[in-house]
Amino acid sequence: MGFIHGAHRHEEIQFPERLDDYITEENPVRFIDAFVDHLDLTTLGFQRVTPAATGRPAYDPADRWQLYMYGYLYRLRSSRRLEQETHRHVEFMWLLQKLRPDHKTMADCRTNNLKPLRQVCRECTLLCKQLDLFAGALVAIDGSKFKAVNAKERNFTSDKLTHLLQQIDQRVEGYLKALDGQDSEADAGPPGGAVVDNVQAKLEALQHRKLLYAALQAQLEASGETQLSLTEPESRAMKLGSRVEIRRAQR
Repeated sequence: MGFIHGAHRHEEIQFPERLDDYITEENPVRFIDAFVDHLDLTTLGFQRVTPAATGRPAYDPADRWQLYMYGYLYRLRSSRRLEQETHRHVEFMWLLQKLRPDHKTMADCRTNNLKPLRQVCRECTLLCKQLDLFAGALVAIDGSKFKAVNAKERNFTSDKLTHLLQQIDQRVEGYLKALDGQDSEADAGPPGGAVVDNVQAKLEALQHRKLLYAALQAQLEASGETQLSLTEPESRAMKLGSRVEIRRAQR
């Protein structure tokens, strides 16, 4: 029977005459075009919104932000990838009206407008949710872990608190035995008395620490969390490779 064959490359075909005919009415790229067109870039804080009176003409910032908004929605992060798509992707050609800014222009524009760009991406996401433009079939989380201002000694889990309380009980038992041993000695000189006073002070410190750990354990159980950090509440103990560090995740 043979194989399925495609069209001959040298055969003449009739393409639509207008670029707009390639973009359906439901294509999200039309939403991006309308969204950016209604933005007040000056109020948002974008740079070089007003063209200079002299020098070489520059790209309209709105055109560049349309390109970045498209990349934001379709997970195209690289400026070089965005530049490549303007040469081969019909949706990019429609969106930018066949403009092809190079990757250096795109990268510099993004670097100089990071704060307003974050705000625009946030507003675009909220508007897409309001208009029910997200299918919700896939949720992706891109998280970064930053070193937290919280020592390991000030991070507690339920198991860690239980282990610490057990250790305190064992040490208290040892100190009580030491006190009994001091009482049974026949010769109780000044050095022995000093040891007894030292043991008594350590015993009181352990009892105070036990009350603190018990209170932390009750606080952890009441919060429903798995970890409790005293210095930076949002930080957590995370395993990074072969070691455990206190980090704060940002998503």
